[in-house]
Amino acid sequence: MKKKKNEIAWEHLTLSMDDYLPLRDIVFNTLRQGILRGILPPGQRLMEIQLAEHLGVSRTPVREAIRKLELEGLVITLPRKGAEVAEITQKDLQDVLAVRCALEALAVELACEAITMEELQALKSLLNNFQELMFTNNITELAECDVKFHDIIFAATHNNRLIQLLNNLREQMYRYRLEYLKDKDAHPTLLREHQEIITHLENRDIEKARETITNHINKQYEDVIKNLRHN
Repeated sequence: MKKKKNEIAWEHLTLSMDDYLPLRDIVFNTLRQGILRGILPPGQRLMEIQLAEHLGVSRTPVREAIRKLELEGLVITLPRKGAEVAEITQKDLQDVLAVRCALEALAVELACEAITMEELQALKSLLNNFQELMFTNNITELAECDVKFHDIIFAATHNNRLIQLLNNLREQMYRYRLEYLKDKDAHPTLLREHQEIITHLENRDIEKARETITNHINKQYEDVIKNLRHN
């Protein structure tokens, strides 16, 4: 059954309990992940009573979480409407992808020098998985497969500082990655670009690897902006 507008996929929004975190932080992390992963899509109204009842908490930690999400720019509060998930803006996307482009260009450069045969084989396996998933229309699984592909390249750099920076950025990127993958026409291009990246890594061709990953990220930016304008 198709979800109605502003109807939350409640089965995917559950508290991840942590004995070391206060409840307000657990609620914040839950809602933040819900936004980043598209469970709470742009424009979704965040009603305190509804969220509190579903999560089994009082309204106070929900209210505090929404305020914190507003500070991060993930939520906005509108007069007479209340809080809702912020839309994806061109400026936000541009900022995130500019940082991603610079970091991933460095990552493929280092990976060209250090990637192992086992890591290359893992990339090829994920490429096959992605190709199979293209026919399922499961955007979440496609996104996870895409994340794993890039994670292998990051790990192949053996640069822990760079990996940490890219892991932090990955969470911010997830929202845009889902938006990009909604366009089925983009899937064959993404598959081809991933194949080219593997080829350049195998050949230890730093220049072409950097060029391909840069074009890969810039293409995503253009496609997401195009999709947002048509919505």
